[in-house]
Amino acid sequence: MRKAIYLLLTALAISINIQAQELKTPAEQTNFQKVSSYTELSDFVMQLDKASDFLSVEVIGQSAEKRNLYALKFSSTVFGKDPSKIKVLFFAQQHGNEQSGKEGALLLAASLLKPENRYLFDRIDFALIPQMNPDGAEANKRRNGNDADLNRNHMIMTEPETQALHKFFDKYLFEASMDVHEYSPYGEEWAEVGYRKNAQVTLGTTTNVNVSQEIREYSNLEAFPFVMEFLKNHGYSSFVYCPGGPPGVDYIRHSTFDINDGRQSLGIQNTFSFIQEGMNGTDTYIENLSVRAASQMTGMRGMLEFTYSNSSKIKSMVADGRKKLLSPAIKENVSIQSDHFSNGKSLLLPVLSYSTNSDTIVEVKDYRPVVKSILDVERPLGYLIPRSNAELMNWINLQSLTFTDFKPSGKQTYKRYFINSIDSMDFERDIIVNPKVEVREVKSPAASEYVFVPIKQLKGNMIIQALEPQSELGLVTYKSFAHLLKSDSVFPVLRVENKAK
Repeated sequence: MRKAIYLLLTALAISINIQAQELKTPAEQTNFQKVSSYTELSDFVMQLDKASDFLSVEVIGQSAEKRNLYALKFSSTVFGKDPSKIKVLFFAQQHGNEQSGKEGALLLAASLLKPENRYLFDRIDFALIPQMNPDGAEANKRRNGNDADLNRNHMIMTEPETQALHKFFDKYLFEASMDVHEYSPYGEEWAEVGYRKNAQVTLGTTTNVNVSQEIREYSNLEAFPFVMEFLKNHGYSSFVYCPGGPPGVDYIRHSTFDINDGRQSLGIQNTFSFIQEGMNGTDTYIENLSVRAASQMTGMRGMLEFTYSNSSKIKSMVADGRKKLLSPAIKENVSIQSDHFSNGKSLLLPVLSYSTNSDTIVEVKDYRPVVKSILDVERPLGYLIPRSNAELMNWINLQSLTFTDFKPSGKQTYKRYFINSIDSMDFERDIIVNPKVEVREVKSPAASEYVFVPIKQLKGNMIIQALEPQSELGLVTYKSFAHLLKSDSVFPVLRVENKAK
């Protein structure tokens, strides 16, 4: 009897494995002549779930137009419960007209069900969100159903999609992440100079200087070259993600250091965090979709392989970085304004020449890969937020920040910013506010009128950059919070500091 049961279970397992290996994504079934619709994606995700004993699907939220957001959770044990494993999160298609990230994610999910790939989950608990913006995807438009750019929403968190992502992240506190996008090299400015970028996959690391230096260096010196080599060995061209240009017209840099996007908003919590950008088609839709999807999948797989091989190192590095954020003894200042600088070297940029229709190299002399702080502030104990300010109180809750009732202490000082005037500054070719401020020490405010938001929490560096009035990444740079900043007036948020000994 036992033998019969064993044979039955073995046959069932073999059947499931064969079924998993035969599953094709919706786009694959059309030979990539059509992108996967939301309905097809939903059905396929459920097929994958049924075909595997180590995959579970969680609906982490809904889009603006009430479509489900799916997280595929791969684990050989109970997801998130084994402390020896590293927790990894990939998410794709925040921009609806960047279809290959979704298609590459579905290819990756199907491939991970194959028995030969199960070894990854000896060390990794892996969560994959194949589609962050189903509303935009259905219309093949960048923004979501509320006409919001999700990848500029991670600071103010007004959209249900970004809220769902961060609640999911906070639930498991993933140590590594990747945000998957597409870039379009077909702009008119580039065409006018006679060439365009031509890498099939580009990879970017965290660039905000408040992220652990160890994480930033390890990302650039170890993870980046590994994934580039992995892509090369699988037949795909790759390069560092470097927006800007074209050469001779504007400088080229290593992406933004703003923490309002998917990569940096997780990275600022000392997460081992990346952005991957595949090259879009000229129609920003299905042109060359098969290769685009396969290259995106390969880049994601390369990052998984690196994380698997270096899981202990990454876990330890992230744990140390996060422990520091939670330490009351941390003394370092926090940068609230930075800029891109040259390292004294040119960039040899691989491009496609329009005149010869062939690959070539262009030397970029105005190349600024280094981010340096140009304005720091001392790290406070925390901030006092007026209870009467509905926007700020709502923001605290959307960000799931720890806060308490305010209890005045004779060991603390309270400082208020007075806004003398409001100037402007260039931030990565956007013009934003740049107030001139004066810091004034004030008497202890009324306890009942404020809540206290401590900095000693995982999002502490984000809080400082959000609430300082001179921060170029701050809340006041967004339309919905711009009214907090008024000339010849006081700023409503107070700094709380220890009294000098």
